[in-house]
Amino acid sequence: MTTSAAQLEYVTGDYTGQRVLVTGASGVLGSGVARALDAAGAHVTVLQRSASGIPGVREVRGSVTNPQDVATALEGVDSVIHIAAKVSVSGPLKDYEHVNVEGTRTLLHAARRSGVTRWIHISSPSVAHSGDSIIGAAAGPANPGAARGNYAATKAAGELLALAEDAPDFRVLVLRPHLMWGPGDTQLTERIITRARQNRLPLLDGGTALVDTLFLINAVEAIVAALAAVDTVHGEALVLTNGQPRPIGEMIRRIAVAGGAEEPTLSLPSGIAKSAGAVIEAFWDAEKRGDEPPITRFLAEQMSTAHWFDQRRTQEVLQWKPRISLDEGFRLTHQYYNA
Repeated sequence: MTTSAAQLEYVTGDYTGQRVLVTGASGVLGSGVARALDAAGAHVTVLQRSASGIPGVREVRGSVTNPQDVATALEGVDSVIHIAAKVSVSGPLKDYEHVNVEGTRTLLHAARRSGVTRWIHISSPSVAHSGDSIIGAAAGPANPGAARGNYAATKAAGELLALAEDAPDFRVLVLRPHLMWGPGDTQLTERIITRARQNRLPLLDGGTALVDTLFLINAVEAIVAALAAVDTVHGEALVLTNGQPRPIGEMIRRIAVAGGAEEPTLSLPSGIAKSAGAVIEAFWDAEKRGDEPPITRFLAEQMSTAHWFDQRRTQEVLQWKPRISLDEGFRLTHQYYNA
Protein backbone atom coordinates (compact mmCIF):
# COMPACT_ATOMS: atom_id res chain seq x y z
CA MET A 1 0.00 0.00 0.00
CA THR A 2 1.40 3.41 -0.95
CA THR A 3 1.14 6.60 1.08
CA SER A 4 0.63 10.11 -0.25
CA ALA A 5 1.14 13.27 1.78
CA ALA A 6 -2.63 13.77 1.72
CA GLN A 7 -3.19 10.25 3.12
CA LEU A 8 -0.96 10.58 6.18
CA GLU A 9 -2.90 9.77 9.32
CA TYR A 10 -2.98 12.20 12.22
CA VAL A 11 -3.96 11.55 15.83
CA THR A 12 -5.58 14.55 17.51
CA GLY A 13 -8.21 15.45 20.08
CA ASP A 14 -11.82 16.37 19.37
CA TYR A 15 -12.29 19.83 17.85
CA THR A 16 -15.97 19.53 17.01
CA GLY A 17 -17.61 22.90 16.51
CA GLN A 18 -14.45 24.99 16.43
CA ARG A 19 -14.20 27.40 13.50
CA VAL A 20 -10.61 27.68 12.36
CA LEU A 21 -8.85 29.60 9.60
CA VAL A 22 -5.62 28.01 8.35
CA THR A 23 -3.44 30.20 6.12
CA GLY A 24 -0.95 28.71 3.69
CA ALA A 25 -2.90 25.49 3.16
CA SER A 26 -1.45 24.82 -0.28
CA GLY A 27 1.81 23.84 1.43
CA VAL A 28 2.36 20.43 2.98
CA LEU A 29 2.25 21.72 6.58
CA GLY A 30 -0.83 23.92 6.17
CA SER A 31 -2.60 21.24 4.19
CA GLY A 32 -1.85 18.67 6.88
CA VAL A 33 -3.14 20.93 9.66
CA ALA A 34 -6.33 21.70 7.75
CA ARG A 35 -6.97 18.01 7.02
CA ALA A 36 -6.29 17.01 10.61
CA LEU A 37 -8.67 19.63 11.99
CA ASP A 38 -11.35 18.73 9.49
CA ALA A 39 -11.08 15.06 10.52
CA ALA A 40 -11.28 16.15 14.19
CA GLY A 41 -14.66 17.83 13.62
CA ALA A 42 -13.66 21.48 13.20
CA HIS A 43 -15.21 23.81 10.63
CA VAL A 44 -12.11 24.70 8.60
CA THR A 45 -11.51 27.64 6.27
CA VAL A 46 -8.28 27.83 4.27
CA LEU A 47 -6.67 30.89 2.70
CA GLN A 48 -3.89 30.62 0.13
CA ARG A 49 -3.06 31.74 -3.40
CA SER A 50 -3.50 28.41 -5.18
CA ALA A 51 -6.03 25.61 -4.79
CA SER A 52 -5.53 23.58 -1.63
CA GLY A 53 -7.08 20.39 -2.97
CA ILE A 54 -8.59 19.64 0.44
CA PRO A 55 -12.14 18.25 0.27
CA GLY A 56 -14.68 19.38 2.83
CA VAL A 57 -13.14 22.71 3.80
CA ARG A 58 -14.26 26.24 2.96
CA GLU A 59 -11.67 27.60 0.56
CA VAL A 60 -10.74 31.23 -0.05
CA ARG A 61 -8.24 31.84 -2.84
CA GLY A 62 -6.22 34.94 -2.10
CA SER A 63 -3.42 36.50 -0.09
CA VAL A 64 -2.89 37.55 3.51
CA THR A 65 -1.70 40.88 2.10
CA ASN A 66 -5.12 41.63 0.56
CA PRO A 67 -7.59 43.10 3.10
CA GLN A 68 -10.66 41.90 1.17
CA ASP A 69 -9.36 38.34 0.90
CA VAL A 70 -8.58 38.39 4.61
CA ALA A 71 -12.01 39.75 5.56
CA THR A 72 -13.72 37.04 3.51
CA ALA A 73 -11.58 34.29 5.03
CA LEU A 74 -12.29 35.47 8.60
CA GLU A 75 -16.07 35.35 8.29
CA GLY A 76 -17.45 33.08 11.02
CA VAL A 77 -13.99 32.19 12.36
CA ASP A 78 -12.97 32.10 16.06
CA SER A 79 -9.37 30.77 15.73
CA VAL A 80 -6.49 31.41 13.32
CA ILE A 81 -3.48 29.22 12.56
CA HIS A 82 -1.15 31.47 10.58
CA ILE A 83 1.31 29.45 8.48
CA ALA A 84 1.48 31.45 5.22
CA ALA A 85 4.90 33.03 4.62
CA LYS A 86 7.45 33.83 1.98
CA VAL A 87 10.09 31.14 2.45
CA SER A 88 13.37 31.30 0.55
CA VAL A 89 17.09 31.94 1.03
CA SER A 90 17.53 34.88 -1.36
CA GLY A 91 15.63 37.78 -2.89
CA PRO A 92 14.85 41.42 -2.06
CA LEU A 93 13.97 42.33 1.52
CA LYS A 94 10.79 44.11 0.42
CA ASP A 95 9.33 40.86 -0.94
CA TYR A 96 9.73 39.20 2.46
CA GLU A 97 8.42 42.24 4.33
CA HIS A 98 5.32 42.36 2.14
CA VAL A 99 4.18 38.88 3.20
CA ASN A 100 5.89 38.06 6.49
CA VAL A 101 5.44 41.46 8.14
CA GLU A 102 2.71 43.45 6.39
CA GLY A 103 0.64 40.35 5.60
CA THR A 104 0.83 39.29 9.24
CA ARG A 105 -0.13 42.82 10.35
CA THR A 106 -3.13 42.88 8.00
CA LEU A 107 -4.38 39.50 9.18
CA LEU A 108 -3.80 40.30 12.87
CA HIS A 109 -5.72 43.56 12.82
CA ALA A 110 -8.60 42.04 10.85
CA ALA A 111 -8.73 39.05 13.21
CA ARG A 112 -8.95 41.35 16.22
CA ARG A 113 -11.80 43.31 14.63
CA SER A 114 -13.72 40.19 13.64
CA GLY A 115 -13.76 38.65 17.14
CA VAL A 116 -11.12 35.94 16.78
CA THR A 117 -9.97 34.74 20.23
CA ARG A 118 -7.12 32.30 19.44
CA TRP A 119 -4.05 32.85 17.27
CA ILE A 120 -1.44 30.14 16.64
CA HIS A 121 1.54 31.73 14.93
CA ILE A 122 3.97 29.51 13.01
CA SER A 123 7.45 31.00 13.12
CA SER A 124 11.01 29.63 12.91
CA PRO A 125 13.95 29.08 15.31
CA SER A 126 15.98 31.23 12.91
CA VAL A 127 14.27 34.32 14.39
CA ALA A 128 16.50 33.97 17.46
CA HIS A 129 19.66 32.67 15.76
CA SER A 130 22.68 34.93 15.26
CA GLY A 131 25.03 32.35 13.72
CA ASP A 132 26.35 30.55 16.81
CA SER A 133 25.67 26.96 17.86
CA ILE A 134 22.51 26.27 19.89
CA ILE A 135 23.02 23.46 22.41
CA GLY A 136 20.07 22.38 24.53
CA ALA A 137 18.60 25.89 24.68
CA ALA A 138 15.02 27.00 25.15
CA ALA A 139 13.33 29.40 22.75
CA GLY A 140 15.13 32.72 22.87
CA PRO A 141 13.45 36.04 22.05
CA ALA A 142 12.95 36.91 18.39
CA ASN A 143 15.50 39.51 17.26
CA PRO A 144 15.00 40.99 13.77
CA GLY A 145 18.24 42.94 14.02
CA ALA A 146 20.44 39.92 14.74
CA ALA A 147 18.60 37.28 12.66
CA ARG A 148 20.54 36.02 9.64
CA GLY A 149 18.95 36.73 6.27
CA ASN A 150 15.76 38.36 5.03
CA TYR A 151 13.52 35.40 5.80
CA ALA A 152 14.62 35.10 9.42
CA ALA A 153 14.56 38.87 10.04
CA THR A 154 11.04 39.32 8.68
CA LYS A 155 9.71 36.22 10.42
CA ALA A 156 11.15 37.66 13.65
CA ALA A 157 9.34 40.95 13.03
CA GLY A 158 6.10 39.11 12.26
CA GLU A 159 6.39 37.02 15.42
CA LEU A 160 6.87 40.14 17.55
CA LEU A 161 3.77 41.71 15.96
CA ALA A 162 1.73 38.65 16.93
CA LEU A 163 3.02 38.48 20.51
CA ALA A 164 2.35 42.20 20.97
CA GLU A 165 -1.36 41.50 20.38
CA ASP A 166 -1.58 38.81 23.07
CA ALA A 167 -4.39 39.49 25.54
CA PRO A 168 -6.95 37.52 27.58
CA ASP A 169 -9.49 37.92 24.75
CA PHE A 170 -6.91 37.32 21.97
CA ARG A 171 -4.62 34.54 23.06
CA VAL A 172 -1.41 34.16 21.03
CA LEU A 173 0.93 31.17 21.06
CA VAL A 174 3.98 31.00 18.79
CA LEU A 175 5.42 27.71 17.55
CA ARG A 176 8.81 27.47 15.84
CA PRO A 177 9.10 24.14 13.96
CA HIS A 178 12.76 23.26 13.44
CA LEU A 179 14.00 21.64 10.22
CA MET A 180 10.70 19.95 9.35
CA TRP A 181 10.92 17.09 6.86
CA GLY A 182 8.78 14.25 5.55
CA PRO A 183 6.64 13.07 2.61
CA GLY A 184 5.71 15.89 0.25
CA ASP A 185 7.86 18.54 1.94
CA THR A 186 9.47 20.71 -0.75
CA GLN A 187 11.43 23.09 1.48
CA LEU A 188 13.96 20.60 2.90
CA THR A 189 13.18 16.99 2.02
CA GLU A 190 12.89 17.27 -1.74
CA ARG A 191 15.80 19.69 -1.99
CA ILE A 192 18.03 17.16 -0.22
CA ILE A 193 16.82 14.35 -2.48
CA THR A 194 17.18 16.37 -5.68
CA ARG A 195 20.65 17.70 -4.87
CA ALA A 196 21.84 14.28 -3.75
CA ARG A 197 20.71 12.82 -7.08
CA GLN A 198 22.66 15.56 -8.86
CA ASN A 199 25.72 15.02 -6.63
CA ARG A 200 25.47 18.67 -5.53
CA LEU A 201 25.09 18.17 -1.78
CA PRO A 202 28.36 18.54 0.16
CA LEU A 203 28.50 17.83 3.88
CA LEU A 204 30.20 20.68 5.69
CA ASP A 205 33.00 19.67 8.05
CA GLY A 206 31.97 16.05 7.50
CA GLY A 207 28.39 16.62 8.65
CA THR A 208 29.24 16.27 12.35
CA ALA A 209 27.16 19.18 13.72
CA LEU A 210 24.40 17.89 16.01
CA VAL A 211 20.90 19.02 14.98
CA ASP A 212 17.36 18.28 15.98
CA THR A 213 14.64 18.02 13.35
CA LEU A 214 10.87 17.57 13.19
CA PHE A 215 8.94 14.95 11.28
CA LEU A 216 5.92 16.27 9.38
CA ILE A 217 3.23 14.25 11.17
CA ASN A 218 4.56 15.37 14.54
CA ALA A 219 4.53 18.99 13.38
CA VAL A 220 0.87 18.79 12.35
CA GLU A 221 -0.23 17.11 15.57
CA ALA A 222 1.66 19.63 17.72
CA ILE A 223 0.11 22.60 15.92
CA VAL A 224 -3.38 21.14 16.35
CA ALA A 225 -2.62 20.52 20.05
CA ALA A 226 -1.64 24.19 20.39
CA LEU A 227 -5.20 25.18 19.52
CA ALA A 228 -6.32 23.64 22.82
CA ALA A 229 -3.24 24.68 24.81
CA VAL A 230 -3.55 28.39 23.96
CA ASP A 231 -6.62 28.70 26.19
CA THR A 232 -4.34 28.02 29.18
CA VAL A 233 -0.88 29.22 28.14
CA HIS A 234 -0.28 32.10 25.77
CA GLY A 235 2.02 35.02 25.12
CA GLU A 236 5.16 32.94 24.55
CA ALA A 237 7.15 31.15 21.85
CA LEU A 238 8.03 27.45 21.80
CA VAL A 239 10.54 25.62 19.61
CA LEU A 240 9.12 22.42 18.19
CA THR A 241 11.32 19.38 17.42
CA ASN A 242 11.36 15.58 17.54
CA GLY A 243 13.70 15.75 20.55
CA GLN A 244 16.17 13.37 18.87
CA PRO A 245 19.39 15.23 18.00
CA ARG A 246 21.52 13.53 15.35
CA PRO A 247 24.58 14.55 13.30
CA ILE A 248 23.37 16.58 10.34
CA GLY A 249 25.32 14.35 7.98
CA GLU A 250 23.35 11.32 9.18
CA MET A 251 20.04 13.15 8.66
CA ILE A 252 20.99 14.28 5.15
CA ARG A 253 22.19 10.81 4.15
CA ARG A 254 19.11 9.03 5.46
CA ILE A 255 16.65 11.50 3.92
CA ALA A 256 18.49 11.22 0.58
CA VAL A 257 18.38 7.41 0.66
CA ALA A 258 14.73 7.43 1.73
CA GLY A 259 14.02 9.45 -1.40
CA GLY A 260 15.82 6.99 -3.66
CA ALA A 261 19.10 8.89 -4.02
CA GLU A 262 22.64 7.78 -3.26
CA GLU A 263 24.27 8.85 -0.01
CA PRO A 264 26.12 12.18 -0.41
CA THR A 265 29.87 11.70 -0.14
CA LEU A 266 31.21 15.19 -0.87
CA SER A 267 32.70 17.14 2.04
CA LEU A 268 33.67 20.80 2.27
CA PRO A 269 35.18 22.95 5.04
CA SER A 270 32.52 25.23 6.49
CA GLY A 271 34.75 28.32 6.25
CA ILE A 272 35.05 27.93 2.49
CA ALA A 273 31.30 27.29 2.19
CA LYS A 274 30.42 30.43 4.19
CA SER A 275 32.74 32.62 2.13
CA ALA A 276 31.48 31.16 -1.14
CA GLY A 277 27.87 31.49 0.04
CA ALA A 278 28.28 35.20 0.79
CA VAL A 279 29.77 35.86 -2.67
CA ILE A 280 27.20 33.74 -4.52
CA GLU A 281 24.28 35.26 -2.63
CA ALA A 282 25.46 38.80 -3.47
CA PHE A 283 25.79 37.84 -7.14
CA TRP A 284 22.30 36.26 -7.19
CA ASP A 285 20.75 39.39 -5.68
CA ALA A 286 22.64 41.73 -8.00
CA GLU A 287 21.52 39.77 -11.04
CA LYS A 288 17.93 39.60 -9.69
CA ARG A 289 17.76 35.91 -10.51
CA GLY A 290 14.44 34.21 -9.81
CA ASP A 291 15.87 30.86 -8.72
CA GLU A 292 17.70 30.12 -5.48
CA PRO A 293 21.50 30.06 -5.20
CA PRO A 294 23.19 26.72 -4.55
CA ILE A 295 24.59 27.98 -1.25
CA THR A 296 24.30 31.08 0.94
CA ARG A 297 26.14 32.09 4.09
CA PHE A 298 22.99 31.37 6.12
CA LEU A 299 22.69 27.84 4.69
CA ALA A 300 26.38 27.19 5.33
CA GLU A 301 25.94 28.28 8.96
CA GLN A 302 22.87 26.07 9.37
CA MET A 303 24.72 23.04 7.99
CA SER A 304 27.84 23.47 10.10
CA THR A 305 26.65 24.57 13.56
CA ALA A 306 24.83 22.56 16.22
CA HIS A 307 21.11 23.25 16.66
CA TRP A 308 19.20 21.33 19.27
CA PHE A 309 16.72 22.52 21.85
CA ASP A 310 15.29 21.73 25.28
CA GLN A 311 11.78 20.39 24.58
CA ARG A 312 10.47 20.11 28.15
CA ARG A 313 8.54 23.39 28.11
CA THR A 314 7.09 22.69 24.66
CA GLN A 315 5.81 19.27 25.64
CA GLU A 316 4.46 20.54 28.96
CA VAL A 317 2.50 23.41 27.40
CA LEU A 318 1.11 21.45 24.45
CA GLN A 319 0.48 18.25 26.43
CA TRP A 320 2.06 16.56 23.41
CA LYS A 321 4.98 14.33 22.56
CA PRO A 322 6.23 13.41 19.07
CA ARG A 323 4.49 10.20 18.07
CA ILE A 324 6.62 9.31 15.03
CA SER A 325 10.29 8.54 15.71
CA LEU A 326 13.03 9.42 13.23
CA ASP A 327 13.37 5.78 12.18
CA GLU A 328 9.64 5.49 11.52
CA GLY A 329 9.79 8.83 9.67
CA PHE A 330 12.52 7.52 7.37
CA ARG A 331 10.40 4.44 6.68
CA LEU A 332 7.31 6.50 5.81
CA THR A 333 9.37 8.82 3.63
CA HIS A 334 10.91 5.88 1.77
CA GLN A 335 7.45 4.42 1.24
CA TYR A 336 6.19 7.72 -0.19
CA TYR A 337 9.05 8.41 -2.61
CA ASN A 338 9.61 4.83 -3.74
CA ALA A 339 5.98 3.84 -4.33
